[in-house]
Amino acid sequence: MNSSASSPQAHIPNQRRAWWLKTLYQWHWISAALSLLLMLLYAATGITLNNAAHIEATPRVEMREAQLPPQLNALLADWDARKPAKGENLALPTAVSDWLRDKLSADVRQREVDWSPDEVYINLPRPGGDGWLRIDRASGEIEYETTSRGWIAYLNDLHKGRHTGKAWSWLIDVFAGACLLFALTGLFILKMHAANRPKTWPLFGLGVLIPVVLALIFVH
Repeated sequence: MNSSASSPQAHIPNQRRAWWLKTLYQWHWISAALSLLLMLLYAATGITLNNAAHIEATPRVEMREAQLPPQLNALLADWDARKPAKGENLALPTAVSDWLRDKLSADVRQREVDWSPDEVYINLPRPGGDGWLRIDRASGEIEYETTSRGWIAYLNDLHKGRHTGKAWSWLIDVFAGACLLFALTGLFILKMHAANRPKTWPLFGLGVLIPVVLALIFVH
């Protein structure tokens, strides 16, 4: 009887392989769970962005007007007299920002302001639309315009990270890392099962070859 066949050393490779498979599967499903929603979002918006010319969108423009109270207009003059330190963003005073939010539903807190002798101008871009607000320095008259291009444009801008802020930018980085982990663990799982699945590497090679060939031949 061959005792080496039943020795503990003979089972070590199988145990190691089982441990690696278990670990890879664990990280594969964890990364899939973390990135699933955004992966679906990015896949869907990849289609809408690639076919943007065929998707009709009618921008909806809304204009609002108001009159800044004299005491707040005077506060703007005093505020503008401040000399900000180098690199400081001289945003509107909190009292003015709060009034604009309550009166016009315009969130201009900590927004960069273009100060001039005639007017105060604030550019208000956002995902899926744009906006601006202007305050006449002499009269206190306010014009506030918003443009909405619909929910498809909103999702497309989330895809591109356009005017989405730092929090969304950080989320994209975390999501990209989760997708990389999902793809790499999937690749190693393929490798470990390839011996019993002959079509694995031909299909993998086809998935690599198609985009490379298309890029070389048709992308100029």
